[in-house]
Amino acid sequence: MSERLWSTLRSVAPPVVAIAVGLFVGALLMLSFGFDPVRGYVALFRGSYGSPEAWMESLAFSTPLMVTAITFAVGMSAGLFNICAEGHMYMGAAGAIAVGGMVSLPPGLHLVAATAAAMLVGGLWALPAALLKMWRGVHEVVSTIMFNWIAFWFVLYLIRFHITDPGRAERATPAMITARYPVLGGSLTGVIFVVIAFCVAIYFLLWHTGLGYELRLAGDNPDAARYAGVSFRRVILLTFLIGGLAAGLAGGSQILGRPPSWTVYATLGNLLNLGFQGIGVALIGRNHPIGAIFAAVFFGGLAHGGRFMEYEVGVSAEMVGAINGIIVIALALPEILRIVKRVRAVKE
Repeated sequence: MSERLWSTLRSVAPPVVAIAVGLFVGALLMLSFGFDPVRGYVALFRGSYGSPEAWMESLAFSTPLMVTAITFAVGMSAGLFNICAEGHMYMGAAGAIAVGGMVSLPPGLHLVAATAAAMLVGGLWALPAALLKMWRGVHEVVSTIMFNWIAFWFVLYLIRFHITDPGRAERATPAMITARYPVLGGSLTGVIFVVIAFCVAIYFLLWHTGLGYELRLAGDNPDAARYAGVSFRRVILLTFLIGGLAAGLAGGSQILGRPPSWTVYATLGNLLNLGFQGIGVALIGRNHPIGAIFAAVFFGGLAHGGRFMEYEVGVSAEMVGAINGIIVIALALPEILRIVKRVRAVKE
């Protein structure tokens, strides 16, 4: 067996084994409650990828997860446990509404401006946590959790008092037609191309630029980074800014690129937890920008196809969530173990 083939098998084996373990444990859970796991999984994957329409819906579910995963993945590359995507996403959605729903601009320009506003607001919301880390040493987990909740309540306040739809008090003003991405089919719109392009751009930044090398070196070997003269403050600022731009784009994608509502409701239900789900997507994708794309498609398929398990087999929504969670944990476990091993090696 050639060295290249052996290397490929070693890289492919862990996720394949993880998928098998996740499916097996999920099957045991279904059996314990009297459901047929074969019928359940057939319904799941047929609903996710069994037709062009299913594919489009799964891709629509996966679109925001691609970029919320980038927020966490870039942070881990730099050695930071950045869980701020949820708050940045809320703020990005508010920025998209402020420009896309409340400012009249020509077609084309309006869409670009609204998308840029979502990313800019998400990026700006990253600055406080970055500065606290840079200047006061506040741990990013503590600060980002706080700012996530601040963003949650602040956006709820904006929806209720400042960006409310005059005709429907339960939601914010929807994006104007000129600020909407073209619909490709079902809930899938052209925003997916912008999101994929952003992921590819981050890949080139991390692996094909000197700045990206410094960022990864700071995460892999802090001592070597200090010896090489890497500015940790610059790494922290860059990491948070990229994370904010990515999650802001995720929030904007749900406003400007997700029919039929083209807005956000007062409960934030169409945004809630997409930032935290991005952590699981990043772990499945091995904290790699391109891996995040494929992991998000898989995760989006589980989210969309899981509903068919309930419709066709009778599996309750709670159990569907548990089965999907088991599969995700099994897939994410190899990366979690790798991160733990790397942290121990750095401490030693």
